[in-house]
Amino acid sequence: MDAFMAFLTVFTQPELLLLVGLGTFAGVYVGAIPGLSVTMAVSILISFTFSWDVLPAISLMIGIYMGGVYGGSRTAILLNIPGAPSAIATAMDGYPMAQRGEAGEAIGTTTVMSFFGGLVGIVVLALLAPVVSDFALTFQPRDYMLIAILGILLVGSLSSGSLVKGIFAGAFGIAIGAVGMDPLTFTERFTFDIPLMRGGINFIAVMIGMFGVSEALMQLHHVDTPAIRQKISRIVPSFGTIRKHLPLSLQTSTLGVLIGALPGTGGDIAALMAYDHAKRVTKKPSRPFGEGAIEGLVAPETANNAAVGGAFIPMMTLGIPGDAVTAIMIGALFIHGLNPGPMLMVEQPDMFWFVVGALVTANFFMLLFGLTGIKLFTRIVEMPRPVLIPLILLLSIVGAYAVNTSITDVYWMLGFGIVGYFMRHYGYPLGPVILGVILSRLLDDNWRRAIISEREDLGRFFHGIVTSPLSLTLLVAVILIFVSQTPLWTRFRKKETTAK
Repeated sequence: MDAFMAFLTVFTQPELLLLVGLGTFAGVYVGAIPGLSVTMAVSILISFTFSWDVLPAISLMIGIYMGGVYGGSRTAILLNIPGAPSAIATAMDGYPMAQRGEAGEAIGTTTVMSFFGGLVGIVVLALLAPVVSDFALTFQPRDYMLIAILGILLVGSLSSGSLVKGIFAGAFGIAIGAVGMDPLTFTERFTFDIPLMRGGINFIAVMIGMFGVSEALMQLHHVDTPAIRQKISRIVPSFGTIRKHLPLSLQTSTLGVLIGALPGTGGDIAALMAYDHAKRVTKKPSRPFGEGAIEGLVAPETANNAAVGGAFIPMMTLGIPGDAVTAIMIGALFIHGLNPGPMLMVEQPDMFWFVVGALVTANFFMLLFGLTGIKLFTRIVEMPRPVLIPLILLLSIVGAYAVNTSITDVYWMLGFGIVGYFMRHYGYPLGPVILGVILSRLLDDNWRRAIISEREDLGRFFHGIVTSPLSLTLLVAVILIFVSQTPLWTRFRKKETTAK
């Protein structure tokens, strides 16, 4: 009964309800602006909420977290500029829908599916937190390395044209991610003795440049083309559409929870893996992927919001953050005299159930704020291009500067914008570049941790993989996905289909 009352605390106290709503509203709009990350917003909030009681402080942070993860999809759909890395996959099919005049339907679908994914993540957090947490703890560095390799193999899904160009783009992204000081040996990599490069290249600046600036430059080719009127009569997807995509959304939500529960991963990797999963399992998408397929919105949006609940699992049960935002929240709990981890679950289970209640409330507020204001938002893509292009450039510059309040990030953003423009012009996909930057550090760090733990003996390393059921399963998945992307497998599938 105490747990139930703790769960209802947010609903019964108007002040807490207001703070969750305010946080979610702010999160939706902070997440929609490229460069203004949820991590930054929550970290700034700590200084303001230092003197508050713990419940109001946590209520506001949870609202911003839930709203911010969803908000990144708005600019991804309307301007092809993902507000956050977790919205990169959403842009691939959301932006083509906006170009067809279906921005309202795209935003409505992402909102409802984000709500569904968030709900699945919260249910798993409430019912299975200790089980999922124990499973996530069994992952060794070699398993994280194999997950990174699995992620890199997504280049096949993110490359709508040539696989070779996709591989080149992915390798380019990995090289960008390796720039800077080696975190283990503190030696310089790819810095060319340039001091500014020792700190590495911020991947948010790369993402904004590649998607935002390159989009503005591409729009210059169509500056005299009239804007497409958006259909906003149909926003909320029909019950039939939701029922049709329910199996896929359940699969990708589960994937999102599991990826979110792994420390050091998060919603961006979950969304990209879910997009790849959707491409593999969907036999007859509403349209080809990359050209406005609804399934291309359902998968990443359910996964990245389900990852929110997943990220809270190791935080609440073990005191290990699932991502950067939960790491900051752990700090906030310490500031308020709480000790996240197993003892929190034993000594103060009320706090766990309060967090679950706040997440549920924030999820409903996200649905409310997500389905309102769409008419106003869709006006953005109906602007004349002489107005829209400077707006995209302004948003990109503000977003890149806001990452570290550094003009260097703006220079990187502009440089990668020009590179992105030429890559798009010659048919090279941009998604694999960002994927490579995101996974570069995960792959590099865990490969070296794994090999060091095996005393730099490759024989022991491979023996560890084949004797561990989890590692062996991941290795088999890597091999199967690799084989499925070879021309030999494509020819085999064509022959099989023809024979039927």
